[in-house]
Amino acid sequence: MTTKPPRSIRSEYITKLMFIFLFLGGFGIVIHMGRTYGPGWDAFKIGAFDLLLLSLATFRLGRMIAYDRVTEPLRMPFTRTVQDHSGAGMTVIPKGYGFVRALGQLISCPICLGTWIAAILVSLLYFFPAQARVFLVTIAVVGAAEILHNGTEALCWSGVFSRGKSGELFRRKHAGDETEN
Repeated sequence: MTTKPPRSIRSEYITKLMFIFLFLGGFGIVIHMGRTYGPGWDAFKIGAFDLLLLSLATFRLGRMIAYDRVTEPLRMPFTRTVQDHSGAGMTVIPKGYGFVRALGQLISCPICLGTWIAAILVSLLYFFPAQARVFLVTIAVVGAAEILHNGTEALCWSGVFSRGKSGELFRRKHAGDETEN
C-alpha cells in the first residue's frame, strides 16, 4: 500500500511541474514570435564573445537574485536568510509549503535561476541585439569582477589560515626554548 505525500508536498510538485511547462511554453512562444516578428533564425548567430557575455551575465544575475541584499525584498515572501552550516556566513533557504516553498527553492538557487535567466537573455539578444549587448556587457563585467573578488577573497582566507598555522607551529617549536631560559 502506497501512501499519498502530504498535501503541501503535492502542491510543491504541482508547482514545479507548472514551472517546467511555463518554461517550455515560453520557449515555444519565443520560437513562434521569432518566426513571425524576429530577424529570422538564420540571421541569429551567437559568437564566442556573446557566449562569454551570456555566461558571465547569467552567473551574476543568478547570484544577485538568489543572494544579494538588494534583492532580499523580492525574495522575502518565499525565502529567509539564515546562518550557514559553517557559521562563517549567511545563506538563503526556502520557507513555507507548497507553491511558496517551490518558488523559494527556485529563487534561492542561482543555478536553477540561471536556466530562466539564460533563456530570457538569449531571447533579448535575439529580438533586441544592440540593447541586449549593452545590458550583457554591463552585467558580464560585474560578473567577472565578482569572480575576481571571490578568487582574491579565497586567496586571502587561505593566506590567513596558513599564516595562523605557521604561527602555531612556530610557537610550539619555540615554546620549549622559553621554558629553558
